[in-house]
Formats: sequence, structure tokens, C-alpha cells
Amino acid sequence: MSHVIATSFISIDGVVTDPDGSGGTPAGGWAFRHGPETVGGDKFRLGELMDTGVLLLGRTTWELFSRLWPNRTDEFSTRMNKMAKVVASHTLTDLSAFPNSTLMTGSLEEYVRSEPRTIAVTGSLSVIRALQAADLVDEYRLMTLPSIVGSGDKLFGPSEQPVHLRLDSVVQTGAASLVTYVRP
Repeated sequence: MSHVIATSFISIDGVVTDPDGSGGTPAGGWAFRHGPETVGGDKFRLGELMDTGVLLLGRTTWELFSRLWPNRTDEFSTRMNKMAKVVASHTLTDLSAFPNSTLMTGSLEEYVRSEPRTIAVTGSLSVIRALQAADLVDEYRLMTLPSIVGSGDKLFGPSEQPVHLRLDSVVQTGAASLVTYVRP
């Protein structure tokens, strides 16, 4: 079974909804108000994982990324376009818009348990929530921004059992902090 890393922009009050404003929500764009040094490049410090791992995306995030990344040619975008991507979707059929994308077969849990590479999940709240419910997230890399959004979906929903993590690192990135939590 692979190591699963969930990455997300998150507000101080735990909201992850529409950080870039592409969803058109009233509070959308809250993360991108803090400048490009906060949100640009390899902000989640995926590094080598971009060459050796796989990016797991839900349909909505894949559709957004397929409009953003393929037309960019900077170093980070080139690596993003080359990275292996697996899409968890029951409705998508044509993945040609975003290079190196394949459709996940079987259930999410089966896929994660059989994938030998490290998996990074970016955005894709429904995928992260399903992985949380199956207790399959090994690490969280949260780009915490100094915004209180007030409404929207939170990364962590109600849970029957508490989950205890260990703080691995905190790094200031522009106006935000990248906080990494891992399973003890």
C-alpha cells in the first residue's frame, strides 16, 4: 500500500472551499489574495514525488487543472504536466486535455491499497473525505492562510473517532504557513 499525502489550501477557520475563486462562491479567491509567493510553484513541497509519485484527483479538480497547467511552460508547470495523474470519476471519459492522466478503475480504496507509488491528493475534497473515512491518509500538508472565510466546506468533517497526528514541520511561505502533520 502506498503512502497517501493530502494537500490543501486551508483558512484559519478550516475552510477549503474555492481558494482560487474558480468556483464562483461569495468568499472565493481567499487564498490567492495573499500574493503569488504564497500560492505559486511547489508550495506543498512535493519535489521528487512529482517525478516518482502519482497525483490523485477528483473530477472537478482535474477539470480545473486541465484548463490551467497544460498551456504553461515554467519549470513547475512542466513537472506538473509530466506527473502521473489518476482521476477518480464515474463521468469523465476523455482525459486527453491534461497529459499523463488515466482514469481510476475499481474503488478508491482498492486503488490506494494496490498503488505502489506515493499518492498526493490535491484539492478534491470528496476524494480526501473518502480516504479519511477509510483511514487511508498518512500525511497532511496544509497551506494555512491568514484568512477567516466564515463559510464553506471544511477539510475535516464530523468523525466517530479522533485522529491523532504528529507535527512534522512548519515552514513560512509568503503570507502562509505550510504545516505538515503525519501519522505517529
